[in-house]
Amino acid sequence: MTTKGNSGGGRVVLLTGAAGGIGRAIAEALLAEGHSVAAVDKDAAALERLVAELGEGGQLQPILADLEFEGPCIAAVEAALAHFGRLEAVINNAGVGVSSLRPDAEKHHPSIEELTAAVWDRFYAVNLRAPMSVTRAALPHMKAVGWGRIVNNTTSFLTMLRILPYGAVKAALEATSAVWAKELAGTGITVNVLIPGGPTDTAFIADESGVPRDQMLAPAVMGPPAAWLLSDASQAMTGQRLMAAKWDAALAPAAAAAGAARDIGWPELTADIVWPGGAPK
Repeated sequence: MTTKGNSGGGRVVLLTGAAGGIGRAIAEALLAEGHSVAAVDKDAAALERLVAELGEGGQLQPILADLEFEGPCIAAVEAALAHFGRLEAVINNAGVGVSSLRPDAEKHHPSIEELTAAVWDRFYAVNLRAPMSVTRAALPHMKAVGWGRIVNNTTSFLTMLRILPYGAVKAALEATSAVWAKELAGTGITVNVLIPGGPTDTAFIADESGVPRDQMLAPAVMGPPAAWLLSDASQAMTGQRLMAAKWDAALAPAAAAAGAARDIGWPELTADIVWPGGAPK
């Protein structure tokens, strides 16, 4: 069983939305660092391609699961544990975006009337409840060894304030991440947010988005910060959001992380609160 004394290499991480786009880029980076990846996705064909391209060496285990439902979230964690015998990190990357509603939704944002209860339920289930369910199932196994990493892919603040329902549920995941970081402080388990920092060239964004693909970020920008967050060197970093687009590869990883990080959420707004005895810590 893994212990706190582990050198930081060879961790076991459950990565959701692993079969394409950002998830694939993160999987590739983690495997290159010697980590083992439980690759969760609902696309069976994409998982097969992922294994064919990256699975040599036995460090990659595909797990087919539709995370819109709680049961498969829990089952995915159980499958990772059954295969690898331990689980030390979760990267909640899977999501559903507005391009799934219609191809031009990134440019012509969905209206209040357009967003039915069923649409809201789906976006909530995949973008917020799934990370909560996966993390809740994995957490006891991290606590047992006193070491763990939780990394959530939210979105830019600009998107949170512009695009429903995606921005709103990702803002909720942002706030959730801040609460988790405080709750788990001192346990050896860190909680951070990792985002690209802008539109990223994946199938998540349709061609009709209005953003030229040659001006989008490459998914590979997410790899180096994701790999560093799984290292022992990142132990002091928790409650931070890292913007991958600001990661300077010319710097040492700790310096690159510091330059790309800020506190999760909007902590500066707590100065405005009217609270008896001052704002709670």
